[in-house]
Amino acid sequence: MRKVLLAGESWMSFTTHVKGFDSFTTSVYETGEKWLKAALEKGGYEVDFLPNHLAMDGFPFEMEALSKYDAVILSDIGANTLLLPSMTFARSEKKPNRVNLLRDYVLEGGGLLMVGGYMTFAGIDGKGKWHDTALQEVLPVEVLTVDDRMEHCEGVTPVMEEAHEALKGMPWEFPQVLGYNKTIAKPEALVAATVEGNPFLAFAEYGKGRSAVCTTDCAPHWAPPEFCEWEYYDKMWQGIADWLTKKEDTGR
Repeated sequence: MRKVLLAGESWMSFTTHVKGFDSFTTSVYETGEKWLKAALEKGGYEVDFLPNHLAMDGFPFEMEALSKYDAVILSDIGANTLLLPSMTFARSEKKPNRVNLLRDYVLEGGGLLMVGGYMTFAGIDGKGKWHDTALQEVLPVEVLTVDDRMEHCEGVTPVMEEAHEALKGMPWEFPQVLGYNKTIAKPEALVAATVEGNPFLAFAEYGKGRSAVCTTDCAPHWAPPEFCEWEYYDKMWQGIADWLTKKEDTGR
């Protein structure tokens, strides 16, 4: 069984409620991995989910540990989470650069998928900060240096532009999404689908490995119920994972 590491897709919210003179606070921990994780598991993949707060210190530091995975998915996780392990931030200890490690992992034959969100690509206020990292070298799109969110509360429709083996059997129009990260396609990329003329699904090969991006989210709010419950949702992610891991077409 092929193994995938899914990092990110979690958040904590802290809310202050003001009621006249008085106030109180509540907090909640939430995750958004269930749709993507379920889709991959239905396709025969074993998925290890590493939420953001655990990824800071739990994401592999060495190639031996990272190479146990056939593909790595980064979804709504900022570069700082991998660049600032607590040992470095709190105690100034030197640790291996895991973004450089991810680049080398791809060049040596690994698969990489970046999924859109408020902390991937450039993200909100540019805080995703993936542009000025080694990962930019093995992504099929150029990440912007400014807030790249394209918010569409009215909905916007991605469309297929060019056939790609990862998307075999997919329709040429997708359900609407409520937003995406704006990027610029690299010359070597195959942009299979666009949204407003910008990359939506793009693919490229680097060294011995493969890389792909989906510039919208895999879960709400950018991916509304009609997208997450779309009859081709599972097939899309399974096809991308199969291509990244060089898994033979099973005829799904």
